[in-house]
Amino acid sequence: MKNANVLSITDARKDIFNIAKAVQKPGTVFTLTEKGKPKVVMMSAEEFESMIETIEVMHQFPDLKKSVAEAEKEYREGRTINLSDLLAEEGYQLIKHEKKKVSSRTKKKSG
Repeated sequence: MKNANVLSITDARKDIFNIAKAVQKPGTVFTLTEKGKPKVVMMSAEEFESMIETIEVMHQFPDLKKSVAEAEKEYREGRTINLSDLLAEEGYQLIKHEKKKVSSRTKKKSG
């Protein structure tokens, strides 16, 4: 973390609102200690949620870095496929919609 700050829980209690404001800056974390030992870490809720999502992705895709490298190599080599073909391979069928041109001169029938 860029901006790590360490202070006792007692000192943090006196300045909790400023600490809560400070951790909104990306990379700012406070480690709160009790008897000199780390006890609590404070960071923004947004940064915490981002970390949890990253951990979940890393768990679901343990070889993600390798997969991305392989995909980039295939792209450089021109081994690509368009979305329509990919969906067709997976059993999906795209439905084409016809566009109708409506003239601004067309009058509505009065009824």
